[in-house]
Amino acid sequence: MVESLVYGFTLGAILYLFSIGLSLTFGTMKIINFAHGMAYTLGVYFFITFLRVFPGMFSISVFLAVLCMIPVAYITERFVIRRLYGESLDYAIIATYAVLLIGTDFIKFVWGNVPQQVRDPVGLSISIFDFIIPVYRLVIVAVAVILFAGINILLRTTITGKIVIAALEDDEGVRCLGVNVSKHFSIVFIFGTLLAVLGGILYAPISAADPYMWLSILLIAFAVVILGGMGNLNGTFVSAFVLGIIMAITGRFWSQAADTIVFVVMAIVLIFKRRVA
Repeated sequence: MVESLVYGFTLGAILYLFSIGLSLTFGTMKIINFAHGMAYTLGVYFFITFLRVFPGMFSISVFLAVLCMIPVAYITERFVIRRLYGESLDYAIIATYAVLLIGTDFIKFVWGNVPQQVRDPVGLSISIFDFIIPVYRLVIVAVAVILFAGINILLRTTITGKIVIAALEDDEGVRCLGVNVSKHFSIVFIFGTLLAVLGGILYAPISAADPYMWLSILLIAFAVVILGGMGNLNGTFVSAFVLGIIMAITGRFWSQAADTIVFVVMAIVLIFKRRVA
């Protein structure tokens, strides 16, 4: 059970890193961004490529992969996402899903379809109550918690952060003050994309990378955002870890239902919320 809980916290950390960008995008821009999955996967393949060029240099490969994804995130926001501000959600779904498919085909064209493995960069384990726990999984959880604290500090102490918080409450009111919201939204979009890339890279040593690796996390991440509340950053953090633990425990006793249980929980919570309202 201890191993399942540790895996649940690890999965929750990855879900948080992926979901925070979706939460920010919808909360501020009112856009459902399927292209997030493309960035998540493409960043992992950049990382694998750099890791082959610099064998054993995990941190440098992570840095270079994240760096390479900055222009990708900027181009996506500038030429796709920005044109969808104020449009119907239908347009956003179609446009961002098209970006996702294009990105997936690009990955298959360049790197092929064969799944690729990444070694655990730490390679150490500790014993807790006779259970062997990989240190790397604890590192992933620590990274997510540190980033959660850092994001909250940035949102409360920087101009961009304060504008984003205000926009989460009243987007139109912020625009009426003459603030160039689009510029700050671009920064937030790129930042959220890079967090998703980091999540994918950290998860790569646990799960093999393939062009469709986004498929296993994208819909679950939307469930995380819905349960946590659209644009509710603290709620996203809590729901990510709760769902991660639920998936891990369910997978221990009934592996086929590990993904399905997420949507069962989401349905129960939404039904309960509706009755309370």
